[in-house]
Amino acid sequence: MKILCDIYKSTKKEEMYLYVPKDTALSKVPEPLLASFGELQLVTTMVLTASRKLARADINKVLQEIADKGFYLQLPPAAFPQADIQPEYRT
Repeated sequence: MKILCDIYKSTKKEEMYLYVPKDTALSKVPEPLLASFGELQLVTTMVLTASRKLARADINKVLQEIADKGFYLQLPPAAFPQADIQPEYRT
């Protein structure tokens, strides 16, 4: 699968990006989601393929969501990622 994709960033929420196919643009993005973005700023246009590496997103998930929903929403990274730490109990 190969998709020519526009990537927009939010002016309201830092590090939130919206990936949409160039041919359908924003037509499949729900209005409430668009409103939450504020003014959309086009960051780049790129060809997405399964072999392409993305900095903060799994390319397979991006491609699948674009195929299923018509867009992919990349949320900001967690401020404090939770570690999978189990407490030690001593008996």
